[in-house]
Amino acid sequence: MTNDDINTQFRSLPSVEQLLQELILGGLAGAYSHAAVVSLARQQLDDTRDSIREGKDAPALQQLAADIMARAEEEWSPWPRPLVNATGVVIHTNLGRAPLSEPAMAAVNAAVGSYSDLEFDVREGSRGSRQAHIGRLIAEVTGAETGLVVNNNASAIMLGLSAVTGPGGPREVIVSRGEGVEIGGGFRIPDVLMQSGATLVEVGTTNRTYARDYASAINENTAAILKVHPSNFRVIGFTHEAELNELVTLARERGVPVLNDLGSGCLLDTTQYGLASEPTVQQSVTAGVELSFFSGDKLIGGPQAGIIAGNAEWVDRLGRHPLARAVRIDKMGLAALSATLTSFLKEEAHEVIPVWRMISMSVDTITETAEGWLKEIDSPAVSLREGQSTVGGGSLPGETLTTTLLAVTPPDSPDAFARRLRSGPTPVIARIEDEVVVLDPRTVSDGQSATVVEAVKLALKA
Repeated sequence: MTNDDINTQFRSLPSVEQLLQELILGGLAGAYSHAAVVSLARQQLDDTRDSIREGKDAPALQQLAADIMARAEEEWSPWPRPLVNATGVVIHTNLGRAPLSEPAMAAVNAAVGSYSDLEFDVREGSRGSRQAHIGRLIAEVTGAETGLVVNNNASAIMLGLSAVTGPGGPREVIVSRGEGVEIGGGFRIPDVLMQSGATLVEVGTTNRTYARDYASAINENTAAILKVHPSNFRVIGFTHEAELNELVTLARERGVPVLNDLGSGCLLDTTQYGLASEPTVQQSVTAGVELSFFSGDKLIGGPQAGIIAGNAEWVDRLGRHPLARAVRIDKMGLAALSATLTSFLKEEAHEVIPVWRMISMSVDTITETAEGWLKEIDSPAVSLREGQSTVGGGSLPGETLTTTLLAVTPPDSPDAFARRLRSGPTPVIARIEDEVVVLDPRTVSDGQSATVVEAVKLALKA
């Protein structure tokens, strides 16, 4: 296309005013502010000019208006939007991690729909603390003296390190060389240590660290021992790590606290669900660790939160630190976490909390759902096969759960078929194995089966 051709195409484009008249007829201009619609129209025109420069023809007025309306629907709709997780990854970090339980959602709805006693003592009629109730609940569930909640686990660790390495005091924090892990999103334990003002002292080797290595590193500048559970990877073979009990005994003899980053956090015995043993918060507390840190939205199955359980004196010290205000949790997170922890207190987590309901789901139940999908889709391109689900969320690496998959051999490429599944009103996210698109019923929520069936049918017809 010559420059003259491009300029001719540019001149054929409608003005912003013409587009606005078309958008008024379409209802968009009346639904949103004038300035917002004008801005979107100009963006679309700029993008269209770029397309023309690449050799494409100018669209008609009606097509441009339709493109703007579709763009408004995509950019201005409430977000994040719900979708169907058919990947079989229970705690999918890209898909919102743990879905909340019904009690947790009800608690959030109640807390945000009216005023609440977030920071008010109803009995005394005076100012209260947003941490008081949740602190007692953490204590009941974990066996710790008390607890504190912030907005995520990285913040919790940062707060803990900042508090134990306060101004004028010791600043060295001892960590095993094999536990200087990256916790996701590029965040690394050594970097968190540096940002907190602590000085990292690595001991041992990548695969073997003993209690004596920690003992040799403790001096008058030691502020704490930090134990980090490498929950998103596993080192096997010629390995050794110091037992938590050994570190607590050593630390008490030398007068320094032990901080334990449990990562995903776990309150249940994972071996009861056919999985490898995952360290629990209760075990950390029982061992005598001063401060245990863990996430709220992974194996706890609640909202994003950083939970701290431990010694009352140390937890109080963290709560009074200036950083605590900057990383505090909001009322929606508190409401959801309170309800989630209460489900553990009632010993109904495996029935009520979606993450644990999915983990504990029997293969027979999953197969029954998959067979129902197969029957309704009724296509030679679809079959059932045995497969594996994973826990995800940086939890229990290498561990799998047997499942039954709906396998689709698409008429075109697996990537194209998976893309069509994602393009519906409610996107369905599947995975590709051996050039076949597979959908795992384990992670499909109650009531979403009809959406899966319809999405597969439409994708096969396209």
